[in-house]
Amino acid sequence: MEKPSQASQPPTTSKATKGAKGAKGAKGRAPAADIGFVGMLRWAWRQLTTMRAALILLLVLALAAIPGSLLPQRNQDPGAVSTFIEENGAWGEFLDTVQLFDVYTSVWFSAVYILLMVSLVGCIIPRTKHHFQAMRQAPPKAPRRLTRMSAYRTTPLATGAQQRTAEELLETAHEQLKKSGYRTVRNEDHIAAERGYLKETGNLVFHVSILATVIIMAMGGLFGYSGQRVLVEGDTFSHSLVSYDSFEPGTFFDANSLPEFRLTLDDLETRFDDEATGAQFGQPRQFDADVTLNTPEEETSFVLRPNEPVRVEGSNIYLIGNGYAPVITARNANGDVTYSGPVVFLPQDGVYTSTGVVKVPDASPDQLGFGGVLLPTTGRNDSGELISTFAELRNPLLVMDAYRGDLGLDSGAPQSVYQLESDSMEQLVGDDGQPFQMVMQPGDTAELPDGHGSVTFEEIRKYAALDVHHDPVQVWMLPFMALLFGGLSLTLFVARRRVWVRVSGDQVEIAGLARGEDPRVDEAVEELTQVLSLESLEPESADPDADSAPNRSGK
Repeated sequence: MEKPSQASQPPTTSKATKGAKGAKGAKGRAPAADIGFVGMLRWAWRQLTTMRAALILLLVLALAAIPGSLLPQRNQDPGAVSTFIEENGAWGEFLDTVQLFDVYTSVWFSAVYILLMVSLVGCIIPRTKHHFQAMRQAPPKAPRRLTRMSAYRTTPLATGAQQRTAEELLETAHEQLKKSGYRTVRNEDHIAAERGYLKETGNLVFHVSILATVIIMAMGGLFGYSGQRVLVEGDTFSHSLVSYDSFEPGTFFDANSLPEFRLTLDDLETRFDDEATGAQFGQPRQFDADVTLNTPEEETSFVLRPNEPVRVEGSNIYLIGNGYAPVITARNANGDVTYSGPVVFLPQDGVYTSTGVVKVPDASPDQLGFGGVLLPTTGRNDSGELISTFAELRNPLLVMDAYRGDLGLDSGAPQSVYQLESDSMEQLVGDDGQPFQMVMQPGDTAELPDGHGSVTFEEIRKYAALDVHHDPVQVWMLPFMALLFGGLSLTLFVARRRVWVRVSGDQVEIAGLARGEDPRVDEAVEELTQVLSLESLEPESADPDADSAPNRSGK
């Protein structure tokens, strides 16, 4: 019986082949090389310091700032933050947990901020070194085949005793290119020229300006401060920490550096549009705060308007809000005054329906608390409910509920002046057994049940919400912003371009190559070709109307 031939035997697979197949896996791909921890860090650094990563981080930073403009921020309006959290319950508490009410000081915003700075530094330094070396180098020599360039022209080199020589023609090209702003170098048979170095210079200036702007903003946050104060007409604000309603100091802020001055709100003029129709009705038209400033040196007056800050002792003072403050006087059963003063009510809508709280800890026999709604211009809706129909004080009405019990002020827990902790209090009940409610106009007095005294609605004053912002490095922001736009302009409008002129036999080759987008490279080569074509002719033949105009070919 014959043995089967070698060709007919089943194929065998060596161990090495099996190992190779097993290493490649089912899809036939070799596994990734193990670069180790140091290699991974090196790869991450290279990715972070790319221009692509810097642009992505800049976009992420812009997106991260959006919640700061959509949601109230604690450093600007803590009252609005408290109201938002209370009205939205668990959702508001979740937003507070992820620091969306403190966006610009949050951990995640700071992380993006720092990564952007590191990315910019890691991107700028090597590019600056490379650009400096490129500026010191001569333009590259002409390649062997100029026909491969994106812009290419030829013109014949005329012969004769009165014609320009190749040497003279190259010298003409050299001078023409220098006049056009090119850096040129003269080689044996050609001229090499390059221009547009300002494009990369502008790019670097742009990114350095972004980095400087980010650093300036960070320095302002470290050494500056921001404080808010609600100032009622006739009241004075002394510039000290205890006088602020809320205060956000920088990390390295020194309280002893606060300048000394006092602000008095003399008058607040407000005007709303009552002539327009539709959505324009009731829109604010004027907010002018007449303020008196007292410093150790002098006393001055100025008018404060929205979006028109006034600079005082190195700080900018902004008018960020306004509203009404009813003046309330509370008396006990013996007629003794237990509380008197203006109470800030916060507007809740466009017609200034405002809510506020009055706390009377000195009342007897129980502490009293009042929660009220102020209607600047009282009217009724279709259901007969009291509403405000206009923002100005035309028919003001104050509606308040009364509570007695413990206000919780002695517990040590912080409380908002705009909220009444009524969990441990009891609402007063009238003679009819219904919850007691006061409906008053300015000048009215309401007697409280059960011998708790009386409440008088004296008058209504206006108030201005002020924001005092101090940034010691803000003066540097303008020059760097100017550099930023200047660098961006150079990047967008300056073209990087190389041009070569070579005499080859009986013709002159002119070629151009754009580095990046440059729609005028072909036009520049054509203009230079026109100049050299005329220079290569006899002086009397240089007339463009002559019949012997040279032929030009282009690719």
